[in-house]
Amino acid sequence: MSTTSAKHLLTEVIQGNGNVTVLTGAGISAESGIPTFRGPEGFWTIGSKEYHPQEMATVAMFRRNPEAVWAWYLYRMGLCRKARPNAGHRALASMEFHLKNRFTLITQNVDNLHIIAGNSLSRTLQIHGNIFQARCASACTDDIFPLPENLPLKSKGSMLTDSECRQLKCPACGNWLRPHVLWFDETYNEHHYHFNSALEAAKRTRLLITVGTAGATTLPNHIVNRVLGNGGLMFDINVTDNPFGILAMQSNQGIFIKGTSSETLVALARTIASAQANL
Repeated sequence: MSTTSAKHLLTEVIQGNGNVTVLTGAGISAESGIPTFRGPEGFWTIGSKEYHPQEMATVAMFRRNPEAVWAWYLYRMGLCRKARPNAGHRALASMEFHLKNRFTLITQNVDNLHIIAGNSLSRTLQIHGNIFQARCASACTDDIFPLPENLPLKSKGSMLTDSECRQLKCPACGNWLRPHVLWFDETYNEHHYHFNSALEAAKRTRLLITVGTAGATTLPNHIVNRVLGNGGLMFDINVTDNPFGILAMQSNQGIFIKGTSSETLVALARTIASAQANL
């Protein structure tokens, strides 16, 4: 269906004082130049062996080779640091500004672009963590630490220096810090990844907008199923056909909008601003 149909439904939701939740994935950040996690930029060579992201982003690999895992993450941090929020990110900040406590942003992205664009930490649930943060790998404390700003970023294939290793140790116990991200062999929890908060937001949602994600992990699927199970509406925005888009079309409660996130979200943000102005 068209963006025009979505605008009409969105106006009804806003005029009916319904809550809006947005769930974003890698697609929105791809428009800022951040390569998708499973693309060729995600692979990492250690010695003569090439590792897939699904192998690097694990507790098991970190226990075997923390230096290599950190070098890979510092390389990815460099890609994220160079990126800037695009029109889609800014549109979501505008949505929050107009809807205030009726708006929740749930993101699978760890690149911090939503926060840079203007979405608040209080209304943004980073369910996969944040690549610019770390915590004690030994869990001596639940504190989350910002990574040192002077920590050098890595070129592809380079390893850590002794100085960099020292900067990546827990200030409380001296053991390794680990990236504050959800790894493939870990499960969601509330304290670090807002599991319960995301489901509570879904429970209150009248309209869910999924952007650039196909729901490859469990929590996004739980969110979608909870919203639709409660009779809510769903817009799926993606440049390719995907399971969420199919579900939106088959559920009789949703719309699949095939297009870029930036163009579509800008149009929806303008609709929200207009609807709010007419209340």
